Amino acid sequence: MTLSIHVDDGAPPYEQVRAQISEQARSGVLPVGYRLPTVRGLAESLGLAANTVAKAYRALEADGVIETRGRNGTFVAAADSAAAREAASAAQAFAERARRLGLDESTALAAARDALRAAYGK
Repeated sequence: MTLSIHVDDGAPPYEQVRAQISEQARSGVLPVGYRLPTVRGLAESLGLAANTVAKAYRALEADGVIETRGRNGTFVAAADSAAAREAASAAQAFAERARRLGLDESTALAAARDALRAAYGK
């Protein structure tokens, strides 16, 4: 695993760590099951505070990119299935909210398509 922190980058260090690990996991550079360094170990190697790396790990775990197995360590999770579950959950929440707002299906779908286009820059 290769990470680098750029102080002149506008992103905070924890976000740089999060983004780089996420990208490497999703691209396969870090395979599913790869054991990540400890928070303290990675913090030392990057010259960061342990809390900075811990914040990045918490965000990655919340995104389903990594999983902590107690004393056994932190590993790259099967991100595709976790991402799919997260997307399904978000879609369900959207559908329920649209129904509560009284939107019909075509209006709700149009809103979702517009949001996806904006998110993907299309």
